[in-house]
Amino acid sequence: MISELYTKRLYLRRLKESDSSTLFKIWSDPVVTKHMNISHFTEEQQAKDMITFLNNLDYENNAARFTIIELASNKIIGSCGYNTLDFAHSKSEIGYELSKAFWGKGYASEAISGLLKYAFEDLGLNRIEAKVEPQNTNSIKTLQRLNFTLEGTLRQAEKSKGKFVDLNLYSRLKTDS
Repeated sequence: MISELYTKRLYLRRLKESDSSTLFKIWSDPVVTKHMNISHFTEEQQAKDMITFLNNLDYENNAARFTIIELASNKIIGSCGYNTLDFAHSKSEIGYELSKAFWGKGYASEAISGLLKYAFEDLGLNRIEAKVEPQNTNSIKTLQRLNFTLEGTLRQAEKSKGKFVDLNLYSRLKTDS
């Protein structure tokens, strides 16, 4: 698996512990984490622990997470990646988040497009899934722009911040345009 991807405006590279300070700022923002299955962080050590956890999944070839860097400014603006990699069934689930300062600029769509291209062309995957809380309208709009199909709602599918939440299941197939 590659360790970096480039898009027109973004550089995606594997997470590094040295990213923890900036990612902590993103992951500690309650607005950013509102629809994530984690509570906003209160200490930088939590970001370091998350990076270690995600990198361990990566080493086992079960997931891959990338730091999103804006090329023009060389600033870390978020992270994205394959939350799961299921090569036996040629599919993956993606996840992503951006610093609020970078919302509405097309960066999420661009990062996801890079993940899709690599997944379909290089990893040989057939299906990419995304699970989104129904109230997360920004993420839903992003997935719709990228031709993901809503397959349905998984009722009380996860426990997040102490309560059960519904998740909309979106997918995109290699053959979808």
